Amino acid sequence: MARATLRESFRDVAFTTAVPFSDDGCDVLVDELADNLARQYDAGARLFIACGNTGEYYALTDEERTRIVRTHVEATGDGATIAGGVGGSLEEVRRLADAYADAGADAVMVMHPDHTYAHEDGLRSYYHRICDATDLGVVVYKRGPEITRDVICELSERENVVAVKFAVDDIAEFSQTVADAPGDVTWVNGIAERYALAFALEGAAGYTTGLGNFAPAATLALFDAVENEDWERARSIQRLLRPIEDLREESGTGTLPAANNVPVVKYGMDLAGYTGGAVRDPLVDLDDDDAARLEEYYERLRTTALGKTT
Repeated sequence: MARATLRESFRDVAFTTAVPFSDDGCDVLVDELADNLARQYDAGARLFIACGNTGEYYALTDEERTRIVRTHVEATGDGATIAGGVGGSLEEVRRLADAYADAGADAVMVMHPDHTYAHEDGLRSYYHRICDATDLGVVVYKRGPEITRDVICELSERENVVAVKFAVDDIAEFSQTVADAPGDVTWVNGIAERYALAFALEGAAGYTTGLGNFAPAATLALFDAVENEDWERARSIQRLLRPIEDLREESGTGTLPAANNVPVVKYGMDLAGYTGGAVRDPLVDLDDDDAARLEEYYERLRTTALGKTT
């Protein structure tokens, strides 16, 4: 896909897809994944990010990641754009990028660096060498302070860096980064529906969604309202979705932030007639109280026109 076309395709809702596992967590349910994806495509989804955090990237093998990306390509229509998550050592990233390219993907999303010790110059080198190693589009995923504004600005001038997923709750930093970056990239709000309005006003042309796995019509309606600057409608949809997003940010029975994130998505998929399936360690399913809360929030959404699924 031409770089300009690929950049344009990220001006959309990016569905960060969940992976259904068997009850014991051992197997990827490929047929069920394909059915989920086909139904999301039929509902209007056109941009898919496979093997991201919602897809439990760090709980997958490279073989599973490649199969999941291939399933995304095969299960969606010709109008879909598919990006696959990559991370780890440069050699692992190269192998995955090559495998994704063979599977028909359009881009890789480089997961936020998971390294105890890092240097800014080393991160520059890491991303540049990834760009050198693949002909696929590259999405930079910022989820913390390690990827600095200077690094993003430098990478924005790389020809195959097509988008930046900015997943930090810091609108001031996002606004300044957009203003400072000299390159032509698409800016993606990586913290979903709750911040869709604010980030759009500061330059985000798209946003990622996990909730879209089970409520595609609702998130696509929100994107349409934001794109058309129908702020009253956008705020009303945002208020409807916010309780679910707030529940995703909670810790469940533990103390670690956002431990509910993926379990909410998977249980929501089950409620909506998709296949969510089990989670893998180190995640756990929702406790009974949080499951009941999600059932209440989903029922409220389901009874609106935005709650329909395909």
